[in-house]
Amino acid sequence: MPRLPEVHRADVTDDKIRYFYDRLFGPDKDPATEHGTIHATPGDWWTVFANSPEVFGHAVRGFALYRNATLDPLLRELGQGRAGYARGSQFVFSQHCKQMRSLGMPEEKIAAIPAWQVSDLFSPLERAVLAYADGLVLDGGRVPDAVFAVLTEHLPANQILELTYITALYDMHATMAKALRLEFDDVPERVAEVRIPEGVKVADLSADLSGE
Repeated sequence: MPRLPEVHRADVTDDKIRYFYDRLFGPDKDPATEHGTIHATPGDWWTVFANSPEVFGHAVRGFALYRNATLDPLLRELGQGRAGYARGSQFVFSQHCKQMRSLGMPEEKIAAIPAWQVSDLFSPLERAVLAYADGLVLDGGRVPDAVFAVLTEHLPANQILELTYITALYDMHATMAKALRLEFDDVPERVAEVRIPEGVKVADLSADLSGE
């Protein structure tokens, strides 16, 4: 379950939050107890973000950027999907795979995103977008000149800025989803000590490896 409480419909005082509760869950449901959005997600991103109407409103305004952005939506989604994968967020990756599919991206290209570096399915611009997303997410914004040169060859400055902003925005959403255990990122920590079975005596590992 999420690490922060979910806000019940009865406790919502903000009109924008109430609007999205109605739109995504239905007007007769309490999303904090009756999980499931019209997009087939649990929906606890919305109910947890509702703890702060200010944060909720800011996030929703960020989504509205799509309406006026001039960047090709498939390139936008490619950057978002790769950002989710690179950050290790199943929620962000999964949702943007679905969005790419709805925009007409072939299944084989969606399947190739995790190993895009060895795929010949992507155009030079698409490869640059994927490499740019890796630079933003995995290398903290350290992007090789050669990658940026391909972007500037194909895209005007305003679209590169849109790509940068939206990809970085979804790196943030991926990070937050993991930290707060929201949606499909509500998973236990997989790196933990594997305990020795009861009754088994363990030798000194350091001594064995060093030959002492």
